[in-house]
Amino acid sequence: MTAHDARLHAFRSDLADARLKDEIAAERYVAGRPGRIEASVVDVRIAPGLEAGISTQLLRGDDVSIFEEAKGWCWVQAERDGYVGYVGEAAIAARDHDLTHQVIAPRSFIYPGPDLRFPRSGQISLGSKLTVVNFTETRGTRYALLPSGEAVIAGHLRSLGEFDTDYVAVAETLLHTPYLWGGVSGFGIDCSGLVQLAMRMTGRDVLRDSDMQASTIGEAIDPADDFSNLRRGDLVFWKGHVAILTDGENIIHASGHTMMVSRENLKQAIERIGYLYGGPTACRRP
Repeated sequence: MTAHDARLHAFRSDLADARLKDEIAAERYVAGRPGRIEASVVDVRIAPGLEAGISTQLLRGDDVSIFEEAKGWCWVQAERDGYVGYVGEAAIAARDHDLTHQVIAPRSFIYPGPDLRFPRSGQISLGSKLTVVNFTETRGTRYALLPSGEAVIAGHLRSLGEFDTDYVAVAETLLHTPYLWGGVSGFGIDCSGLVQLAMRMTGRDVLRDSDMQASTIGEAIDPADDFSNLRRGDLVFWKGHVAILTDGENIIHASGHTMMVSRENLKQAIERIGYLYGGPTACRRP
């Protein structure tokens, strides 16, 4: 049997993805059943229970494969990045409608109807996907209508298949977003979540955790002794951390030091982080 990363392959001793039957030993194998995240943001946990740690999150419109449903929890694998974990059963719905649009504002609201004066009925993050069935206008503001009859500001959406061209510029729209371990939304985000969400908006799906990104995104580059050969868009990795170059001297990252998405001088960050965690471990150019 070959070794597999449990974050990216659905297997336990008692149950495994049927696609792993010839690779992983388990008591039984099941084919994943399709589902779709209906909640605005849902935590993916390492075990089924609210006391379990959060490993990542899924956004509204994310498709998943469901391998098990038990006691209000589903064991799933995200189709977009392959991440495996447990989510609350109530957050998942059937794939009843074709998704048509994606949220491009860092955060937005869902209203019970096409009027911004209505009390909001929900909230959605950058990167979420929705089904729009029509558009209407109220007092000069254009709204996108959902199958439920709810409405979203149309200017906060764009059609699926349209993408940003500069992932760094997307990351910069999330400045001051609170730091959240495991977060990958406009409501709270961690360092690798920032990289993943920003790249997602340019049409590029990358793996979730910083160690995965450090071995798969783009190509490895050998930095100069003073890191002077780095440029906008390059990634600098530390053990358990990643930052994005906004130019040759500065970075943007979801920082546990400031507890928000922050700008920082690269050399100062290297000195500050090195005091506790050592120097950079890799640099990559997407």
